[in-house]
Order: sequence, then structure tokens, then C-alpha cells
Amino acid sequence: MAADGKTSIWWNGKLVPFADAKTHVLSHGLHYGSGVFEGIRAYRTPKGIAIFRLKEHVERLFFSAKAYKIPMTLPFETVFQGCREVVKANALDECYLRPLVFLGHGQLGVYPKNVPTETIVAAYPWGAYLGPDAIEKGIRATVSSWQRLHDAAFPCSAKGAGQYLNSTLAVREAREKGFEEAILLDRNGNVSEGSGENVFVVKNGRIATPGLDSSILEGITRDSVFQIAKELGYTVEVRNIVRAELYGADELFFTGTAAEVTPIREVDTYVIGAGVRGPITTKIQAAYFRAVHGEDASKAAWLTLV
Repeated sequence: MAADGKTSIWWNGKLVPFADAKTHVLSHGLHYGSGVFEGIRAYRTPKGIAIFRLKEHVERLFFSAKAYKIPMTLPFETVFQGCREVVKANALDECYLRPLVFLGHGQLGVYPKNVPTETIVAAYPWGAYLGPDAIEKGIRATVSSWQRLHDAAFPCSAKGAGQYLNSTLAVREAREKGFEEAILLDRNGNVSEGSGENVFVVKNGRIATPGLDSSILEGITRDSVFQIAKELGYTVEVRNIVRAELYGADELFFTGTAAEVTPIREVDTYVIGAGVRGPITTKIQAAYFRAVHGEDASKAAWLTLV
């Protein structure tokens, strides 16, 4: 996002120029990762630009703040409308939104005594997260040597800023090995999730995905796929998935706000299925994109017009 003087950031309830959106280098969030965030997308629809499942994303932002005991100083409706404001103010077409709530500059120490809460929302253009060809051709992934964090250490169902160092290590390792993305296992050796995505396995026409006991984030795109799959006549099993199931799958795909619905064509040099986007992934992906672009009237409640 260019700092061209025309771009605005929504900060604590008002729009400020990009260049003025600054925090102190001694902010608590910078030193200790004490922040929570969301990733949200807005899409072009026949009725104008619309934000996908905004209510659910803002609800999760507030839940994450509660889980990390970060006091929210702005009400739900203010943050909700702030997301709409920043898209409109920047005259964006399709875009990605990043709400962030973090502890600012105050007394520095692990215990955040008398530290203010800062709330921002940025919006900027962002294309295919895993590359321009990923949606159609799929990506290559590797099982990470880094283990997914466990709920005994972090509230994994919250999107805490600091806990994403785990994801950063995993995806760095994957990229350095020549893969586009990492898949992390939980502490029991079962499949958990990608560095920023949920994982779905397709075998013999059945779909499965890990559950909360595998330390996953309950993705909003994941939930959307549950509903889409059901309407297409599929049942999604939520269960433990062992590593070998990845290699023997007919199809694999990632879901997430950034990744949307991305096929996985290879894991650890094992070719998945025919090595191309599979038929079930294709159907789910097509239905998902119809929904986000406002082409499915039954999913109108998922869209908030700007």
C-alpha cells in the first residue's frame, strides 16, 4: 500500500493519513506481541463492493481481545463501521482489510499495567495470497518441522499477533525448501493447519478437516466451506487426520481469508491425486467465489455493502 498522502488508516475511531499512522517504538505490542488481528476481504459484486462475513470477523476480533485480556476501548458497532469507512475512504475496489488491536505505549514490562489499547483498520489491494496461479493450478506444500502451538500454551482459537511467530518460522522453512506453504502438525503428530490456513482432505468422495483438538483456528472461510459442501451434497467430517492421509488423499485444499480456496497439488514431493485441482475442490471453489462476488442470492447475508 503506497504512502501517497491519499491513503487513509482508520485509527481509534477516525481516519488519519497513511503517513500519520504511527506508534511509539516502546509500544507493548511491538515488544511482547500483545495484539490481536483479523484478515478480511472485500469483493466486487453487482451491487458494489461488499465485505465478506464482516460481522463474524469483528466478533472474532473481540473474542481474541477477550482471550488475551486486551481491553477493547471501542464498541463493536464502531469497529464494524470503521471497516466500511476505510474501504470507502480509500475508494478501493476489491481489497484486503487488516483490523488490529494492540497495546500501545505505556509502562514497559510483561505485565501491561496502565497501557492504552490502540485499534486500527487498514485496507489495501491484495491479489491471490499464494501466487497468481495458485487458485487454478494449486500449490506445493511441505510438512513443517515446527509443531503447531497448543492450547495449553496459547488460546489457539484466538488470532494473537505474537503466536504467529510460529507460523512465520514454518512458512520461512517451507519457502527456503522451495515450497509455497507449510502444513503444521499438532503435538500428537496429527495434522493441524497451514501457516495461515485450514486444511481439507478429500478421499473417496468424503471430505475431512481437523477439529479444535488439533489446535486449529476455527476459520470463517472454513465455516463457509462447511455450508457450501453441505449444499453440494457432501458431508465434512471433523476429526483427527494423520500425516499419511495427506500423501494418500485424492484432493487437498487450503481455506482462509487470504488463501480463499486453494488446491494443494503436492505435499513433500508426493503428488496429490492427478496433480491438478480435483473435481470436488473445483465445485467448492466455484461456489465460494459465486458467494463472495454476490452471485448467490442465498448467501446475501454473508456480504456487507460498503
